[in-house]
Amino acid sequence: MSSTQLLVVLDVDSTLTQDEGIDLLARRVSPEVADRVAGITTRAMNGELDFAQSLIERVETLQGVTLEQVAHATSQVRLSVGAQLLIDTLHAHGHLVAAVSGGFHEMLDPLAASVGLDMHHANRFVTKNGVLTGKVAGPIVDASSKAATLRRWADEHGIAEHNTVAVGDGGNDVEMMVAAGMGISYMGKPVTKKAADRCIDVPDLSLVLQELGISRA
Repeated sequence: MSSTQLLVVLDVDSTLTQDEGIDLLARRVSPEVADRVAGITTRAMNGELDFAQSLIERVETLQGVTLEQVAHATSQVRLSVGAQLLIDTLHAHGHLVAAVSGGFHEMLDPLAASVGLDMHHANRFVTKNGVLTGKVAGPIVDASSKAATLRRWADEHGIAEHNTVAVGDGGNDVEMMVAAGMGISYMGKPVTKKAADRCIDVPDLSLVLQELGISRA
């Protein structure tokens, strides 16, 4: 599959990174809010809740969090083991690497710049005077939006859909994985594994290279 240019699209929370960004933010509010948000996140990733509605509910709990606190939470996000090696190796072989997230640009933008992503897309918080209002700006990046984003990027770069790869862990990644030429579950929930062409159950994102038949840089 690696003889022609590929577009590899990664989910972010619990795929490109080890953490759920919104859960880190919830800890800035209170332990009780953190527990509630983490529970909603888990149910949404298991495909038990509508993702868009679950995101709205979680963001409402973040009202009053400052952008400074968002930046601090972002600094705590940990890349997944093997993530940088995966990105660098794909680039060395001439492939494109992107990320689409049900999380937020305010957290993804600095991460995307630091790891060298070619493209990225996420939600945005509504803010007022540097403080989160508890609302999400514009259409929510949900499962169908992730799939549409993969298709749009492929079209923009002249890459056939059968040369696209989607990697994710949660229920909101399933449509994107089905839309891609290859869908890879990474440390995935049961609903994700069921939809995947390949499954990686070892916490090392560079193992995606093995599934693509690409030698490590």
